[in-house]
Order: sequence, then structure tokens, then C-alpha cells
Amino acid sequence: MATRSDSCNGNGDSRRSFLKTTSVLAATGTLAGGLPIARAAHVGGGDALRIGLIGCGGRGRGAALNALKADKNCKLVAMADAFDDRLQFSLNFLAKQAEKAFQTTDRVAVDADHRFVGFEAGRQLIDSGVDVVLLVEPPHFRPAHLKAAIDAGKHVFSEKPVAVDSPGARSVLESVQAAKQKGLSLAAGLCWRYDPATRETMKRIHDGAIGRIRCIQENYLAGPLGHRPRLPEQTEFEHQLRNWQYFVWLCGDFNVEQHVHSLDKAAWAMRDEPPAKAWGMGGRLRRDPTQGDVYDHHAVVYEYADGTPVHAYCRQISGCDVDVSDTFFGTKGTAYLYGNPRIEGENPWHYEGPRPGSGMYDQEHKELFASIRSGKPINDGDYLAKSTMWAILGRMTDYLGKPLTWEKALGSQQDFTLPRYAFDVAPPTVPDADGKYPIPLPGLTKFI
Repeated sequence: MATRSDSCNGNGDSRRSFLKTTSVLAATGTLAGGLPIARAAHVGGGDALRIGLIGCGGRGRGAALNALKADKNCKLVAMADAFDDRLQFSLNFLAKQAEKAFQTTDRVAVDADHRFVGFEAGRQLIDSGVDVVLLVEPPHFRPAHLKAAIDAGKHVFSEKPVAVDSPGARSVLESVQAAKQKGLSLAAGLCWRYDPATRETMKRIHDGAIGRIRCIQENYLAGPLGHRPRLPEQTEFEHQLRNWQYFVWLCGDFNVEQHVHSLDKAAWAMRDEPPAKAWGMGGRLRRDPTQGDVYDHHAVVYEYADGTPVHAYCRQISGCDVDVSDTFFGTKGTAYLYGNPRIEGENPWHYEGPRPGSGMYDQEHKELFASIRSGKPINDGDYLAKSTMWAILGRMTDYLGKPLTWEKALGSQQDFTLPRYAFDVAPPTVPDADGKYPIPLPGLTKFI
């Protein structure tokens, strides 16, 4: 499966109040421990880079290893997660893997006082003196953590998607501009932008090899994800956080968490110009109603002002055909991106270069660290936020059962931020007496 699942983590304050401490630090021009912001923004080739990981699930472990492989003079020095068991497991795993890969125990050096657990763990890590922050927690928490990290003068790798609602996407766009002003690097986990075959194919599309794009089709038809059973001692909040991919307020629905990879490739082909509007349909046919409130299928048509459509289909249903593909239809030919990149038509071509496979995950970190070392920051934030917003728009129009413009969706006031984060808090959606969760109903769901 092309996408990667991200890990579990929490955040103790709302998207707004959570940021006070780091904002003050940034305003004074220093980080925790008196480290000047300029030190974090510009690191010389001989200086060690200190990495902090927020989110210690499977994708978090993967991102940490990608970062360690990307730069020989960096160390993982801090970790944060809502759950101590996740942090301890990942720390032990990473220490063993790093020793095996690098023949040293020095690359993973997370002291006890740099192991942060709970709903303020992310803020504590950001304030702990790290240079680079890896945001691999559930998407719900990323806008707040991104803002805190940029306010504190940190370079950032952020997994996709970077928000679950429009206020979060707007916050991210503001953080992106702040990062540019401060000369900070921000790399995105939309990994296909770092795949050499995809880059070469997209370059040819942009150079006119298929002519004007007439239509795009994006398919992400896959099976369901794993689900952790409810344990008797868990509160509803903990159960949902441990199964965050099944709850809209935490993941944005699976078309946001997973299908964003496909939508990002469509956006890339269209030079990251957003569509004018979208309409579609979706629902839940076979997903267990006791396993969250996300749909199991979405079908969305994004339309540009000139009428160019992007047809986007995604599904998480077992026993069905699996099809992950990207097809670009132009006036001079057709480009096929996924699997065996090629162009058919007036300018036939097929990719013959290296296919590093998962190497694109390493490459995104290599380019991040190289940019920090060179003092020439990269910033993927614009397309990370916009592609996330593509997915949010698709979810919203499916829930509404009505067309929705890009501008109206971006201006939505629906905010999944909670006033307080704790395991005894009632989450935004709760099950009925039979353990079934309510889902949004098209035609009845209201725009907020």
C-alpha cells in the first residue's frame, strides 16, 4: 500500500491556548535553554543536529530511522507520545535498529528527561532544545504542533495530512509563511514528490508531453486498516486515540488521511492551483459500525473553472479489487504515473531510471537535512496545506451531498479542536447503547 499510517500522540491544550509558552520564547528570540533561534535555523556542516520525534507509532519509528539515515551527524534526542507504552516500545526498537544500521549506540540518545508522555508532550519536546521536529502524531494535532515548532524556530518534517479541518489548514498556511520569514525548512511527508520516477513523469507533463490536461483520474481502492479492540480499562477517549484512523475528528476521514497522496499528485499536475469546486458522494457500506464514524468509500469530482475535472475514488472495503493508480488524459497523450510510469500518444516514453521504492521516504529527509546544512531552506508547506484542503473539501461535499466551492470550504468554521485534552474527556463522537457510532448523513449534514 502506497500510504503510510501515522502514530498516536496527543496535545494537552487547544489549538490556540497550547501555543502560549513557545510564542513567548519566539518573541524573545531564544529557545529553551537560551539557544538563539539563529542557531536552530542555520546549522553548520560539522554541527550535530538534534532530532525530536512527536508520535511514536509505526510511521513515527519509520520517520525517525529515515532521518537518522539522511544525515550522518544527527541524533534522536527526544521523543513524545500520549502513551508511555508506545514511546518505550519505539525507543527500544529504534535503539536496536540504529545500532544495527550504524554500528554505534550514540545515534539514539534519548535520556529519561527527554521522554515526554501525555497531552503536553509535544510542547515539552519542542521546548527541550531540539533542532528538528518530526511531526508524526495523529493529524488532528499537527496544526498546533507545527505552529509551536515554527514559533520556537525549529525545522520541521510533517507527515501528511497536516490538518483535519479548515481552521487547521488556515493555521498551517500561516505557519508556512512564518517558516519562510524565519528561514526555516519544512519538509512534507507527501513522499511521491520525492520519488525520482514520479518527478520525471510530472516534469514531462508540465513540459507539455501530453498537451493540455483534459481530465485526471485518481484511484485509491484498498482494503480496511487494522483495528485495536477496546480494552475494559480504557476510556472512550483512549480507545479512540488508539484507533485514531477510524474517527473523523482525529484523522479527517480516510480520504483525508490516505487518499491525500493521490489528490496531491493531481494537484501537482495542475501546478498546485486549487479547483473551483467539488461535488461527490460517499458513505459506509460494510465498515463495522462499532469501529468509528469514518466512511468506507468516497467518490468526488473536482472541477476547475475551465471545466477540467479530476475524478477521485477511494475505498477501504475487504474482498474488492485493489487499484491504486493515477491517470492523466491530455490533448496529445495519456500519462500513467503509478507502478510503471509512462506516456502514450504523440510523445511516447517510459521511465527507465532507478526505482528506489521506499527510498523516497529517505529522500525527503535527505533533502530536508541538506537544506538545513546549506542554509538554503526548503518549504513544502504550501502544497502540503493545499493538498490536505483538497481532501477536506472532498469529505465535506460528500457529507453534505451538495456541491461546494473551494473558497467556501476553506472558510468553513467547523473546528474539531477540543477545549481540553484528557482521557476522561468525552470525545466529539460517542457510541450509542449498542456501541455503534453515528455517521454524517448526506442531505441532513449542515455546512458549518
